[in-house]
Amino acid sequence: MTTTVTDNRDEQRFEIHVDGARAGIAEYRRREGVIALTHTEVDPGHEGQGLAGRLVRGALDDARSQGLAVHPHCPFVRDYIAKHDEYLDLVPEDQRARFDL
Repeated sequence: MTTTVTDNRDEQRFEIHVDGARAGIAEYRRREGVIALTHTEVDPGHEGQGLAGRLVRGALDDARSQGLAVHPHCPFVRDYIAKHDEYLDLVPEDQRARFDL
């Protein structure tokens, strides 16, 4: 199984593809210096394969590479950051309580 995560800026979402077919999305809103991750979903035929975590990791790595702060409005993204503290620094310190981080 080959997976890739891409940023579909026209649709304002990250997409994860499995063997070339889209298997999930992470929607966002972007403004200067900040990306708000709002919703994550994986197609039912691909659930339970760890794709949502790979998708969110790809989105967070992309945010880091662009120097963007992250606002994790999506509960899955918020939980992912809570479990992977290497991404906590992406959420501005003054916003962490707002997201229960």
